[in-house]
Amino acid sequence: MIVLVLSIALGCGNKTEKGSAENLSEPQDYALVQTNKNEDVKFPVYDFEEFEPLLHKDDGKTYIINFWATWCKPCIVELPYFERINAEQKDNNVEVLLVSLDMPNMWKSRLEPFVEKKGMKSKVVILDDPKQNEWIPKVSEEWGGGIPATLIYNKEKRNFYEKGFTYEELNQELDKFLN
Repeated sequence: MIVLVLSIALGCGNKTEKGSAENLSEPQDYALVQTNKNEDVKFPVYDFEEFEPLLHKDDGKTYIINFWATWCKPCIVELPYFERINAEQKDNNVEVLLVSLDMPNMWKSRLEPFVEKKGMKSKVVILDDPKQNEWIPKVSEEWGGGIPATLIYNKEKRNFYEKGFTYEELNQELDKFLN
């Protein structure tokens, strides 16, 4: 597991009360989630079992799920492109979900201030599950554990990308799902 954590860190916990996967199709709810560390966290926190249904929705939408962290420079570089796609494609049944892999001690000190400062509108959730060796291959067998990483899927198609995107590249890949 340490090798995988290092892999994620170089490619660019603790259990908590979880959010509901069913609520992610609703507008972003920044209601506070209470963790067992007695910290108020602005974003839903999931372990992988709770998060996994978000990888397999079959509701007519196209989902762009980006795995990122505030400490990952390539992740930060590409986030404005996901935000732009989110704004431009909302009426085309496209939903962007930004999955933070920040460590629990960073949620209040880095993640929340970053999202607020950048005025991010895409849905943000936290994936807090220390069993990366188990859940990474469930996201994609192709994923070596590095970030940024993105899954784009709808009921007909599914592609995984372990790379950073430019806006043009992201838009080009999304077009393959919409046309």
